[in-house]
Amino acid sequence: MGGKWRHLGFLSLATVLAMGLWFSGSASLPQLTREWRLDEGQRSWITMSVQVGFAVGALLSALLNLPDRVSSRRLFAYSSLLGALANGATIFVAGPGPMYVLRFITGLALAGVYPPGMKLAATWCQRDRGLGIGIVVGSVTLGKALPHFANAVPMLGPDGMPPWRTVMLTSSATAILAAIIAALFLRAGPFLAHSAPFNWKFTGRVLAHRPTRLANFGYLGHMWELYAMWTWVPLCLLASYEAAGKGDAGARVAGAAAIGAGAVGSVLAGVLADRYGRTIVAGTSLLVSGTCCLLAGLLFPHPLVLTALCLIWGFAVVADSAQFSAAVSELTDPRYVGTALAFQTSLGFLLTLVSIRLVPNVVDHLGWSRAFWVLVPGPMFGIWAMGALRRTADAAKMAGGRR
Repeated sequence: MGGKWRHLGFLSLATVLAMGLWFSGSASLPQLTREWRLDEGQRSWITMSVQVGFAVGALLSALLNLPDRVSSRRLFAYSSLLGALANGATIFVAGPGPMYVLRFITGLALAGVYPPGMKLAATWCQRDRGLGIGIVVGSVTLGKALPHFANAVPMLGPDGMPPWRTVMLTSSATAILAAIIAALFLRAGPFLAHSAPFNWKFTGRVLAHRPTRLANFGYLGHMWELYAMWTWVPLCLLASYEAAGKGDAGARVAGAAAIGAGAVGSVLAGVLADRYGRTIVAGTSLLVSGTCCLLAGLLFPHPLVLTALCLIWGFAVVADSAQFSAAVSELTDPRYVGTALAFQTSLGFLLTLVSIRLVPNVVDHLGWSRAFWVLVPGPMFGIWAMGALRRTADAAKMAGGRR
């Protein structure tokens, strides 16, 4: 176990630097909307094209068992480099169409970063797997907040925001650095299972096994809420601050902080889940985030109070994420942990396409006051799934028997 925390530190750093690619386009929506005159549908697809790319990449990866047949270090490094190149190429486009294609490729590449990163964490952790994967998910969360923080830095651009091409290039530069770190320093730990033989049918077994299916159901309920929240809360805060006559610089910082708060939530939830049980911690996180779904829009006229609530929401909305992945890694065949995690994420990210697109439709018809109510069924479904999973005999395999 020598070097465990050093290796997890390198993994965490590489993940933060690579995942800035994800929301580089979303963070730049105010600038892109002004330059290209985007409507709500086009604004949604700036984010959704990444989701589609990731879902397709993760599904293909799962069907081919790539995370369990190819070195996770190499997969992480090459994928991060590909994502950096696709994201960087967006500075040469002059409209949303080509942007969608390049953002799709970026998402496709990130499917080789996120699931392999979780698998690498699992190879270093056994009794504290919730914490290990929680560190990776926290790093993913912090990485996705980086473009929003970059966009909050006052610069010589319209409305004090940096040019969107600067945001994109910065994200690509950090992803190239992530690829270098991955190639030089990432290594699998002592709990790595032997390489798995090719078995394209294994993804079907993930759904056929009831405890694993329930863990995935919890993840789907969580994902229904998560990316819609991450995509639209920064814009909701911006609209709230502007409506109240407050500067939008504060709104941009608040939006970035709301996303970044999840990094702390992921790590803390990992510690608690290893000690008290995955289903309890995940269910509690879902309850808190679901409550925030109900309240956020009602606080739209009060930007400072809304900011406080969004910080709590950002903390809770991703706190449970690592625990669904840790549960799947404990419940499934250890030879195919990478495949199971890739399949889980592919299903979750496909589902986000619906919820991300729903929110702006509600805003158009009912305003921000009710925009997030459509997300509430996700946490409710996840809470039910966690209760059902806790009652299964196989739940004793999680968190050293703490369910």
